[in-house]
Parts: sequence; structure tokens; C-alpha cells
Amino acid sequence: MSTSQKKAICLYFQVHQPFRLRRYRFFEMGHEHYYYDDFMNESILRKIAYNCYLPANRIILDLINKHKGRFKVTFSLTGIVIDQFRLYAPEVLDSFRELAETGHVEFLAETNSHSLASLMSRERYEMQVKVHREKMIEHIGYTPTSIRNTELIYSDEIGSWMADMGYKAVVTEGAKHILGWKSPNYLYCNAINPRLKVLLRNYTLSDDIAFRFSNRNWSSFPLTAEKYASWIKGLASTSEIVNIFMDYETFGEHQHKDSGIFDFLKNLPDAIIRKTPFTFMTVSEVADNYQPVSLLHVPSPISWADEERDLTAWMGNELQTAAVTKLYSMADRVGKCNTEDLIRDWVYLQSSDHFYYMSTKFFSDGAVHAYFNPYENPYQAFMNYMNVLSDFEIRLKAVCPVDDHDEEVNRLSASISNKDLLIRELQGKIAQLEKKAGASVRRKPVTKKEGQAGTAAKKTVPAKAVTKKVAMKDTAPVKSLTKESARGKAAATKTISKKSSSGTTAGRKKAGSK
Repeated sequence: MSTSQKKAICLYFQVHQPFRLRRYRFFEMGHEHYYYDDFMNESILRKIAYNCYLPANRIILDLINKHKGRFKVTFSLTGIVIDQFRLYAPEVLDSFRELAETGHVEFLAETNSHSLASLMSRERYEMQVKVHREKMIEHIGYTPTSIRNTELIYSDEIGSWMADMGYKAVVTEGAKHILGWKSPNYLYCNAINPRLKVLLRNYTLSDDIAFRFSNRNWSSFPLTAEKYASWIKGLASTSEIVNIFMDYETFGEHQHKDSGIFDFLKNLPDAIIRKTPFTFMTVSEVADNYQPVSLLHVPSPISWADEERDLTAWMGNELQTAAVTKLYSMADRVGKCNTEDLIRDWVYLQSSDHFYYMSTKFFSDGAVHAYFNPYENPYQAFMNYMNVLSDFEIRLKAVCPVDDHDEEVNRLSASISNKDLLIRELQGKIAQLEKKAGASVRRKPVTKKEGQAGTAAKKTVPAKAVTKKVAMKDTAPVKSLTKESARGKAAATKTISKKSSSGTTAGRKKAGSK
């Protein structure tokens, strides 16, 4: 059986940890300029390195050696997490480099800051991808050929940028509202530039591991490698590719070691290799060996966040849009600045996590947002971030001043952007209300008793008398004015020198005598 006839399974893991900010009190603004909670960042990263990164990397390395290249995985490491590994856990960086050297692990390109730059401008997005690519070459020894965007954010336009940068494939979410009747278990291509292959996450199978694995109330609990392999096998007749994408922290952090998650990982490759027709491939290998079944149209950006699979996790309320707009209003000025500290802070302040903490989704997705959130509520996250951002702006103005004209242009642009975002938010709320109320609002039918009461009320009013009084009041002035104007015209014809006041008096007398 040739490679193209085989079924492919692609395991992809996101590796990311945000830099958390200090609680920045208002009176410190303009005096202290170090924004990061080093103790929290180091303690959290060391904890996750111990619980997840180091043991999971050892297991994957052993599985690659055991199966002699038949087991392969794909990672994406954000630029921010690479910086944290260098600072707090260099041994983790070494373990990823060791995986890269096997030749059976792929690393994807992405934004350096794990940012929303792709939603702001093409230039900023491409610059971030370029910085991340250089960082991967330097610290992992790997040159990415495929790509993913922050939190799998993707649209037709963003995909075309990726293709123009030379990347062969992208991973994103298999969202229902963009697939319709289509299946995520096939390869697609970008609607603008078909050279870019598009792999879609099978979110049901992915979330079975990432979120439901240790849920004792789940109907499929406990999940074993054998059971999971049987689900994969069941897809063989209707699928070519099954993409299992999740946070790497699933192993040992989100799903604790005691849940059996590491045993599941150890046994999964063997179960799939023995019991299914699927072969493990990396993202780029899928792109090289399979042909797209059709174009994938994604006119508006999607992501893998929350039930909506859209951008509302980061730009879903006024707090978030205000913070994003304020941040990127300074982008051009930062581009003219060569100060190392400011550039470092600009990179870390762009992390999408800062806006994620401002989310007001307290319902179905509230638990997911709360897991990562160091703040008590989204308003506290907003105030802390905006205080830091204001201090950053003070420093930026001191180093890279701008003239009044540029300042006014930035202010107006931000104002217009805020209004547009607010209009879209209001339109969304109106649509939700209309959907809730129904397609049309019908008038309540008038009952028999109400009709009788209305008729009786009309009969009590002397309609004829009222009409007569109105006619008497309105008709007389109209007649007198008509005759007055006629006489005025005749008088004006006879002599121009006659005073208009006398003509008016005569007219009034005639009208009165009449």
C-alpha cells in the first residue's frame, strides 16, 4: 500500500506559558518599570516542567525509539515559552532539541508573542513570524516549513499571507459553522491561495483526551488506549486524516498523573499501529502526501477557543477591545524605537493571554478561563493591564516622541476602531435578542370584550358637535384671508404709493362686516 493510500493520524501539541504581570498599583506609575511577576512565572513554569514537559518528552522520545520512526508528533512552541525555558528551565529546551534531532518530530512556525497581530495588520504579523522562525533555528535547531497562528486563529486572508511567506500547511479548528456538511477528517486548501494545505482539528476526539479524560461522570470513562484506538478505527471508511490537536499541558498538568494520562500516552501509539489502518505523520508529511479534497472558505477568523470557535475569548467585550486598541495604537512608534527594554516589554505585552483574562464568559466556558486566570475577576485584569500599558506609553513617549499631528491621527484611528467594534458588538447583541424573541413580533389580537369596550367609548364622544366647532373656527379665517388678499392685490394695482397698513385696515373692516 502506497503512502497516499494510507490513513494518516496527526498528533499536534501546543506549548505555551504566558508571562504573568505584577499587580501594578496606580501610584507606582512612572516610577517602576519592571512589569513581570518573576516569582510566579518561575514557580509556575518549574511546576509544569516537572509535571508535564520533562516526563512527557521522555515518554515521546522512548516511543520514537521503540517504534523506530513509526510514531511521530508535531509541536508548536511559542516565542514566549522559549524565553521562559531559557530563563527558568533550560533542561526543558534541551529535551525539545533532543526530540528535534530524532527527525520524527516537527515544529511549527507561529507568532513570537503568541499575539493577535494577524488581526491588526499583515506587516506586524509577518514580522512576528519571522522573529519566531529565527528563534526556532537558534534554540531548537529546526527550520519550520508549516505554520499555525495564535490559538489556531485562521481566515482566508491570514492563510494567504502564510502561503506568500512560503509555508506549505497550516493547522486550524474544524469548526462546524465553516465546515457545514464537510468532515474535518480530510485535507483542504486555502480559498485564496490553494498552495497552502489546511489541516482541521477533530475537536471531539481531541477534547476527549484534553477535557474529558478524568471526568468520572463521562459515559466513556475510563478512557483507555484500546478504546480510543477503536474509535479511530471506526473512522477509517469515511476519513483520510484524523488530526488530534491539544495543549501539551494536558499530560500531567490539566490531567494529573494520578488519572493515568501518562499510561494512556505510552500505550496509544502501539494500539493505533496494531489495530487501525492509520499511520502517524507530521503536519508537513500530510501536506506532502495527500491532495486537498476542496477549497475551505473561512471569510471571518475562527479559533479553537470556547464553544463559539471565534475571537470572543480575546475580543468579546468592551474591556478587551479597548485594551487591544490601546496597545496597537502604539505599534508604529515602537517600530521607531531601538531601546532593548521597551522592545522586550512590547513583545510580552502583546501576548493574547492578557486579553483572555479580561473575558466575561462566566457560563459554559467559565471554568476553562478561570483555570489559567491569576486575577479575581476580568475587571481587575483590565485595570492592571491598562496601568502597565499607561506606564509603558509614558516611557515610549520619553524615548520616541511624536508630533501633535501623529498623535491626533492615532487618537482618531483608535476612536474610529472603538466605535466600529462597539457597533459590531451591539449588532451581535441585537441579533441574539431577535433570535430569542422570535423572527417577528406579532400584535396581541383584540378580544371581543375589548372591541365592545372600544366601540362604547367612541359612542360617548359627540363627534358631530366637535366637527362643527372645528369647521366654524377654521373656515371663517380662511374666507376672510382670501378676500383680504384679493382686495390687497386690487389696491396694489391701482396705486403703489398707498400704504399697506390702510389696505389692511380696510380689508379687516370688510371681513368683519361680512
